[in-house]
Amino acid sequence: MNWLIPWQQRWQAASAREHRSVTLAAAVLGLAVVWSLALAPALKVWRTADAQHAALTAQHQQMLNLQAQARALQALPKVNAADARLALEASLKPLGTAAQLAQQPDRLTVTLKGLTAQALVQWLSATRQNAHLIPLEAHLKRADAAKDGWDGSVVFALPAQ
Repeated sequence: MNWLIPWQQRWQAASAREHRSVTLAAAVLGLAVVWSLALAPALKVWRTADAQHAALTAQHQQMLNLQAQARALQALPKVNAADARLALEASLKPLGTAAQLAQQPDRLTVTLKGLTAQALVQWLSATRQNAHLIPLEAHLKRADAAKDGWDGSVVFALPAQ
């Protein structure tokens, strides 16, 4: 504690006015530290709590909706390979000659020619809902920009038999 002795002597030699000035400076510095470490972060959290709560509530509601959708999909009856193929064929009939079906032992490949974007979206949705098939691969390209046509192929995996 040898380093403390000169500071104590200097403090005792200082006037009352210097004592008050140093004490006031230490108090201001202490308040600044308390503000920056304790009060300011807490005040920021308090100010943004309502917005964060609303965002988390919306996110929670979205998660509940996704959970309900997942459970609804899980509750759907399982479709065997033959029924899935028939449902896929039925979904292709409205497309006419724009879609051709080819079957391999474990896959179904649909070749599309000149299909509009709207028809493609509706067909994929119907395939998911009715045949319970999800595309494994999709190779699509614009056939004609003026006619909004799409060419390509979509590959589906058949359910296990």
